[in-house]
Amino acid sequence: MSAEEALDRVYAASSDPTTQAELYDDWAASYDHDLEVSGYATPGRIAELLAEHLTDHDAPVLDFGCGSGMSGRALADAGFTTIDGTDLSTGMLEQAEHSGAYRRLWQLTAGQLDVSPGTYRAVVACGVISVGAAPAGTLTLVASAVGPGDMVVVSFNDHTLEDDEYMATLQALLDDGFEQVAAEHGVHIASRDMGSTVFLLRRRD
Repeated sequence: MSAEEALDRVYAASSDPTTQAELYDDWAASYDHDLEVSGYATPGRIAELLAEHLTDHDAPVLDFGCGSGMSGRALADAGFTTIDGTDLSTGMLEQAEHSGAYRRLWQLTAGQLDVSPGTYRAVVACGVISVGAAPAGTLTLVASAVGPGDMVVVSFNDHTLEDDEYMATLQALLDDGFEQVAAEHGVHIASRDMGSTVFLLRRRD
């Protein structure tokens, strides 16, 4: 299966957690190569934006939906030293373990995130919460793990930016305890001429 065929399969998939886990288990071995040749830029963009606003690079960061570890490696390259990761897919977690970027990895249970607010200074969701992947409500789940003064960094690809449910979920956070610190649009996957906006939100004190 080529990189473009794999991406077509992802964007056509349902957001059912079992379907998603199986899809990414199947894709795990070639995932990094396929996205690298496709010009996947969002992990680096997220890491750079977080590094600008979280100057304590030893502070713990959670990579939610960490996949094979591309986002974790980008965070490590940006100077972060304490990175944990979680994902639905066992195949992806095996790849993430080999990345060397993470202090700790665990398998996520769909709809659950047993993390106490304040455990992490930032929770990152890179390419995870989007049409065809995790449903809009996942953003609320991620935000529940963030304490006062701490941050959520999430990317919405162009398809997701046009989806009313995802944008309404984002707005609900801004209406109830979060401020938008930054929103930067740029390249998501170059081969598909697709962009994404990276949002950095901070929970108000």
